[in-house]
Amino acid sequence: MKPSLFVNTLGASQLWRRLLLVCWLLLALVGCAPTKLLPPGQNLLNEIELKGVDKADAERMQTLYQQQPNSRFPIPKLLIYQLGTNFYDSTKVRRKLNEDLERYNQLIAEARPDSVEVAKLTQKRERRNRRFQQKLEKGNSIMRIGEPPVLYDTALTRQTVTQLDIFLKSKGFFRSSVYATDTVEDRRVTVTYHVHEGLPFHYTQLNYTIPDTAVERRVLASRPQSLLHVGDQYDEEVIGQERTRLETLLKNAGYYDFREQYITLEADTSFAPTTVRLRTFVADPAPGQSHRLYTIERVSFISDAGIVRFGVARDTIVRDSVKFLAYEHKIRPRILDNKLEVRPGDHYSLANTLLTQRQLGTLDMFRFNTVNYRRLPRQSNTLADSVQGQLAAIVNASPAKKFQETTEFGGTYVSGLVGPFANVRLRVRNPFGGAEVLEFGIRSGFEGQYNIASTDDETSGNPDAVLTTQIGGNVNLVIPQFIIPFRPQRYLVQYNPRTRINASYTFVSRPQYTRTNAEATYDYIWQRSEFHQYVFTPADLSIVNTPFNSIDPAFLANLQELSNQGFPLIQSFTRQLVPSINFTSLYNSNDFNETRDARYLRLYAEVGGLTRKIYQTVFPDLNVFNFARFSADYRRYIKLDSKSYFVYRFNVGAARALTPTTYYPPGSDEQQTGLIIPYDKFVFAGGSSSVRAWAPRRLGPGSFSTLINGKQNLAQEQPGELLLEGNVEYRFPLYSFINGAVFTDFGNVWLLHADVSRIEKNPDYKNAQFAFNRFYKEFAVGSGFGLRFDFTFLILRLDIATKVYDPTYPGNRWVIRNFGFGARQTAFNLGIGYPF
Repeated sequence: MKPSLFVNTLGASQLWRRLLLVCWLLLALVGCAPTKLLPPGQNLLNEIELKGVDKADAERMQTLYQQQPNSRFPIPKLLIYQLGTNFYDSTKVRRKLNEDLERYNQLIAEARPDSVEVAKLTQKRERRNRRFQQKLEKGNSIMRIGEPPVLYDTALTRQTVTQLDIFLKSKGFFRSSVYATDTVEDRRVTVTYHVHEGLPFHYTQLNYTIPDTAVERRVLASRPQSLLHVGDQYDEEVIGQERTRLETLLKNAGYYDFREQYITLEADTSFAPTTVRLRTFVADPAPGQSHRLYTIERVSFISDAGIVRFGVARDTIVRDSVKFLAYEHKIRPRILDNKLEVRPGDHYSLANTLLTQRQLGTLDMFRFNTVNYRRLPRQSNTLADSVQGQLAAIVNASPAKKFQETTEFGGTYVSGLVGPFANVRLRVRNPFGGAEVLEFGIRSGFEGQYNIASTDDETSGNPDAVLTTQIGGNVNLVIPQFIIPFRPQRYLVQYNPRTRINASYTFVSRPQYTRTNAEATYDYIWQRSEFHQYVFTPADLSIVNTPFNSIDPAFLANLQELSNQGFPLIQSFTRQLVPSINFTSLYNSNDFNETRDARYLRLYAEVGGLTRKIYQTVFPDLNVFNFARFSADYRRYIKLDSKSYFVYRFNVGAARALTPTTYYPPGSDEQQTGLIIPYDKFVFAGGSSSVRAWAPRRLGPGSFSTLINGKQNLAQEQPGELLLEGNVEYRFPLYSFINGAVFTDFGNVWLLHADVSRIEKNPDYKNAQFAFNRFYKEFAVGSGFGLRFDFTFLILRLDIATKVYDPTYPGNRWVIRNFGFGARQTAFNLGIGYPF
């Protein structure tokens, strides 16, 4: 008998209790007296309270504290620091530092006159010296994970009182007051900030004083867009935003020289209690002198800035009154002209300047680009020249490298196996002279998979794991305009339109079968805003083929048995042609490293097989399915402080066959008809970006469980037609570039249509159907802890998640009682990037 990989329920509960007891004893030994770390005469800042805040923003006020107590969540960092002090001796560290310096000084002296060896030894000495100095200043590695005790400072408390008072005044609480009290008990200080807000002041009048009549007309015309309104509470932050709005407004109207310093807002609170009369002054640049309105007289575009050829002048092509200069016009001027929003004869506009830079940047043709302006001298001294000026715009774009190669090596950890992979990508810029981007990609690797045809009864139904071989390639061409019969490019340029043509091929070899997938897509991509993108794919065509002679007979028998139980895995091994049309709307206000307070919403809709009669006429041997698919993924990133975040996510997906399809299953001459979805279009739950305590695609459906010999089958993928899942995660810093996370995931998949014949064969199959009276009881729940290694350009992730509630488990569904590190209970997820 093979040794079991799992801990039984009794053993797990005993182990869990012992671990808790050890943790409590450790905390008791370490944390009984953190005040022992305090210098004589110093106290520990233990707690801060804020009282009396009713209408003001208490959370904003708490960020003004000049001192914060030691962090206690998710783990008390002062206790960790105290634990580290038990293994720290500064005298010993200093002695080692001196010994190390003496040793390296001797080695350097012996290495002379070899300057190369001396340089190497000097670098090693300095590097080791920095490490010892860091240990002297901040302690050992355990102490640096924790936090040293925060020593209470009365001066910082007084500064906090001042900052709180200033903040309240800036928010319109002009009659407010703040004072602080502190209480000391056992050398632990609790500071209480007492706030008296008073009544907030509100605007009763909003007036303007603008001597320049032309500027006055533009400012008054924009009053509906003003951030200040009669009845609003006085707020200096909003006043600052209004000043910025007015500056941007006038810069977009042609006032190139205008600055925010010309704008002053004065508040008068003397007319009536709790009222403010606010007056906006827009000063002239000089007494009796009006602001000058600038017009762009000429535009020059240098597309090879930074390149110098002595004695050779750049060639000039004029298009739409714009001069395009280059030693060699490698990109057609028409393409560049479509990206220009700075045009001769237009008034200067800051918005058009930034839009031009952004659109040139999205071409991926240039390392950088700038739009500079030069004032042109006046032609005469007339009155018109004193209020009007002319600019020459110069666009400088430095070309990027034509070829760019990217090579990636890595590994995956799936089904208990580590599989290496390699990706090679070659990007070719401007291959046809139209600012196109052509990419070639080759990928190969191994990935772990459970062997569905092999099950070991001795390990509670756990199948053997095997490595599959995957080889693939793709060709991708991005054209910086819409390829359509008519030419509305001039009207669409602000949306950064692109056409993408992609072709890919994937070959998968497993011991049970060989499978290929060839796919071609034609996409239109455009931006609604900086954060919002649309993708419309009028043509998405894929051909999936599994040669029948490549399917292992035992594996085929297993597929047929699963099909009789109601699972359509066998469908994925037919020859399929999947034509579809899809649309994606993606809004994402976050960045790559997810460091913003942001939102994410992805909506996806797809309809397939609308023209299947045409395809079936041409390709009678291919199965063409008619289906519809929809998904919505919403994420919220809440920034708690500079490095801590609370993130939650809701993900919904649905897939449904629209009409019945007649097909031949592999290895059978008997036709079958049913509501069938291409296997790759089903929805799945489980995996490193889903419910992490379950293996990829292994959760659900509903509370139905596939059994082999009466035991759960972990190998079987669980396709569904409806997906509901959510995630909650708290992210926090641990040490240097290492961040931590605690999370809880929940979700499941269900089938939407009832298959009466399958229910007759297996009455429990009805538990796979979605039902309003029980679906909320069928959410699987998993929790865990994760580490993120943030290298800025790359984020490596390790998540350890354990099952808490398993709706498919035979017996007590609260499987947390069976806690252990076996594959059935706990999952280890390795990945690149954040899970969501």
